[in-house]
Amino acid sequence: MKVGLVGLGRMGTDIAKRLVNGGHEVFVWGRSDKVFKNAEEVGARGTTDMQEFFNQLPSPRIIWLMVTSDAVDEVLQKTMPYLSKGDIVVDGGNSFFKDSIRRASELKDKGINFLDVGTSGGIEGEEIGYCIMVGGEKEIFHKIEPILQKIATKDGYGYVGKSGAGHFAKMVHNGIEYGMMESIGEGAAMLKNSQFDFDLREVFRIYSAKSIIDSRLVSWTLNELRENPDLSGISSIIGSGGSGEKIVGEGHWTVQTAKEMGIDVPAIEAAVRVRDSSDKDSESSPSGFRNKVVAAMRWQFGQHPVKKDKPKENE
Repeated sequence: MKVGLVGLGRMGTDIAKRLVNGGHEVFVWGRSDKVFKNAEEVGARGTTDMQEFFNQLPSPRIIWLMVTSDAVDEVLQKTMPYLSKGDIVVDGGNSFFKDSIRRASELKDKGINFLDVGTSGGIEGEEIGYCIMVGGEKEIFHKIEPILQKIATKDGYGYVGKSGAGHFAKMVHNGIEYGMMESIGEGAAMLKNSQFDFDLREVFRIYSAKSIIDSRLVSWTLNELRENPDLSGISSIIGSGGSGEKIVGEGHWTVQTAKEMGIDVPAIEAAVRVRDSSDKDSESSPSGFRNKVVAAMRWQFGQHPVKKDKPKENE
């Protein structure tokens, strides 16, 4: 199949590679001339000309967006003059599910199909594939299945419901992720600051050997501890978004939506609150170490930027 891709960031690039390696043709649109070089590196073809981009794709066109949530409406506005009835627009980024419902409705009025696709996998996704949650019309989901099969890990994709469901499922996934990472960070801080002289590398090695809490998150923590036992150079400022900055994102959306539903989510809410206030924790405090563990995990699975410790005054 031929796929039009907008957004060659870290995850967009890896998805393009998997599609090309899976035998699909990928055409990439970008604003700057960098798109030519970046596309060529993954075996795709790039252009800065929107008309040329659409001309390369057979009807009905499949346009896959891998841009930040705040850029989706702008990209849709740019592509709208070139879209035709029956075309399929896929939003594979982390958009708020209510925005996806709105976009699906607006595009449907123009005869254009829209799928909201929650995508999880981090930097390992390029090699092992992604976990994919699809919302929208089931008939359209089936039309893009050959693409999903090449992007996803084995048995790692599925149709989860009507428009908005894919991004809702991914939002909850990320809310759970916040809570799990926070609990691991808290436990590590308790171990480090206890009366016992624990080697955290040894404790987490045991945790990773089929214990009840054995998980990819625990393993990623172990990886970082092995490389950097004291987590030196990693800041206690955690960050929330892909940029590492404090932004309103999936964790905040999860808490907001849970409140609207009348569901208490104290663990996720506390994890979000810790991230939002992490810039107030001293680097050398027990809470600061807790935050470093979470920041280190974010680096391990997604290479999210890790703010460096400020140098001490006497250095």
